[in-house]
Amino acid sequence: MTFEAKQSFDQGSNSVGTRFPFHCLRETGAYVCNWDGNLVRVPENLVSNNPSPFFNVVSKDPLFVTKISEDPFVSISKARSVASNLDVPINF
Repeated sequence: MTFEAKQSFDQGSNSVGTRFPFHCLRETGAYVCNWDGNLVRVPENLVSNNPSPFFNVVSKDPLFVTKISEDPFVSISKARSVASNLDVPINF
């Protein structure tokens, strides 16, 4: 984990625009995968009463996501717009 990512992640909750390691994803919302630009939707039922990650992705390189919405079901057009405003490349 880079110092920049650790610093922004350690500052508190994962607000919109926060970039952090994928394995630390524990809150509902919509996220863009920084490694390929895909959209990940995390609804409440995946994170409620579950302290461990809902699934695990293994990679030799660190994988980061950027939170783009508190709403996991944000529209595609809104998600693209927010990601664009945050300069996060997309592939959805």
